[in-house]
Amino acid sequence: MGVGVSSWQLAQAVARTGQLGVVSGVALDALLARRLQTGDDGGHVRRALARFPVPALAQAVLDRYFVAGGSPPDRPMRPVPKLSLRSRRQAQQLSVIANFVEVFLAKQGHDGPVGVNYLEKIQTATPAAVYGAMLAGVDFVLMGAGLPTEIPRLLDALAVHQPVRLSVTVHGALPGDDHHVTLDPQEVLGETPSPLRRPRLLAIVSSATLALYLARDPVTSPDGFVLEAPVAGGHSARPRGRLALDDDGEPVYGPRDHIDLSKVAALNLPFWLAGGQSSPEQLLAARAAGAAGVQVGTAFALCRESGLDDNLKRQLLREAAERTLVVRNDVRASPTGFPFKMVSLPGTVADDQVYADRPRLCDLGYLRTPFRRDDGTVGHRCPAEPVDEYVRKGGTVEDTVDSRCLCNGLVATVGLGQRRADGYLEPPLVTLGQDVAFLPHLTRQSDHYTAADVIRYLLTAPRTPTGP
Repeated sequence: MGVGVSSWQLAQAVARTGQLGVVSGVALDALLARRLQTGDDGGHVRRALARFPVPALAQAVLDRYFVAGGSPPDRPMRPVPKLSLRSRRQAQQLSVIANFVEVFLAKQGHDGPVGVNYLEKIQTATPAAVYGAMLAGVDFVLMGAGLPTEIPRLLDALAVHQPVRLSVTVHGALPGDDHHVTLDPQEVLGETPSPLRRPRLLAIVSSATLALYLARDPVTSPDGFVLEAPVAGGHSARPRGRLALDDDGEPVYGPRDHIDLSKVAALNLPFWLAGGQSSPEQLLAARAAGAAGVQVGTAFALCRESGLDDNLKRQLLREAAERTLVVRNDVRASPTGFPFKMVSLPGTVADDQVYADRPRLCDLGYLRTPFRRDDGTVGHRCPAEPVDEYVRKGGTVEDTVDSRCLCNGLVATVGLGQRRADGYLEPPLVTLGQDVAFLPHLTRQSDHYTAADVIRYLLTAPRTPTGP
C-alpha cells in the first residue's frame, strides 16, 4: 500500500498471525536514506544493515546517510541517486540494501509468510529491488500496474545470482529498438552468496483475460493471482471500452469490468480477491467462488502498525466516523495515466489550493516515463514536473493539468517528506480504498485498533453468507 504505509512493522504484525504480511516495495531506497537521516529511531534500520551479507556496502550506506539524533529540521534530506536504464552501481546497491532491510525486519520474530509488492511500471527499479528482497528471504513477490511477463524468469535467474536483463517500455520507441535494464549480482555485491530460495509470484490483474494471457505460457505464468476490483486503493485499471465519467468526474465501470471468477478458477492457480473485501461475509463468498482468500489494504492502512502518519490517521478516522470522508477515483491525478484514489483531505495535495501552491518539480522520479528522443537516446519525463520542461521533452500541456506529484506526496504521508532549502515542506497525499464499511466493527472499543484486530474480525463467522 502506498509508499511505506505497508511498512515492515505492519507486515510483521500480519505475518505473526499466520497470514501473508506484505511490505510496499516502492521507493524503499528513499525511505531508507530518510529514516537514517532522521536518526533511525529505535535503531531498527541499523540492526538490519548489520545483517546484510556484504558489510562493507552496508557501512557505506550508513556513512553516507546516517545522522545521529537526526538532521536539523531546516536541512533538506540528502537525495538518493535515480535509477535509469543505465543506473550507476551505487544506485543499484542502495536499492538492493533498502529492499533487504525492509523484508529482513518484516520477517523477524515469527515464522509467518512475508511478501513484497512492486509496480511493474517502475521497471528500472525492479531487478535491484527484487534481488534485495530475495537476499532477505522474501516468500512472495506481488506485482501490478502492468503485466509481469518477464518476472518469472527474473526470479529464476536471481535465485542463483545470475546476471539479468528486464525490458523497459520506452514511449515512442521504434520497431527493433532494444531498451532494457540489467543487473549483475556479482558486480553489485562484489561476491556471490549461496543460492537463494525463489519466491512465488502473484500477478495483480483486473480481468480474467489478463490472467489467462499470463497463464497460457509457462515462461510468463505466475504462481497465482490477485484479482483487483476498481474500489481498491491506489491505482486502478481504466474501465474497458470508451472512458466515461460520472457527475463527480470519476470513471464509470460496467459489466465488462466484472471479473469472471470461473475462468480464473479453471486455471488451477490460487487467487485472492482484492478491493472492497474487508468483511467476514466477503471472505466467505470469495472462498465459495474458488478463491484462496482475500487481499485487504485499507483496513490495515488505518490500524496502529501502519506507516501512515499518526496525525493523518486520526484525521481520517475522525472523518470516517463523522461520515465526511471522501475518496475520489481521480483520472488525472496520477502521472501514470491510471485512475488513482485520492482522499479529499484539507492540507494535502488533494486540496486544490495546496496543489496550486506547491512548486512543480520532479526530484524523486519513480513514476517518470522513459521516452525516445529524436536522436535515438532515451530521456525521462513526468506530467507532474514543471510544465515547460515536460513540453520541451515532447509532452503535451493537457497531460500536466491536475497531475499530482505522487512520489513526494506519498513519501510525505509516512512522515518523511522533503524539506526544501527555502523552508517549504512537501505536503502529504493520502490514498485509501473506497469501501470503509469495516470501520464501525473495528472501532467499537477504540480508534486505535491493531492489525491482529483486523485479522480476528475477518476470520469471525459471518452471520449472513453472501454470493460472489
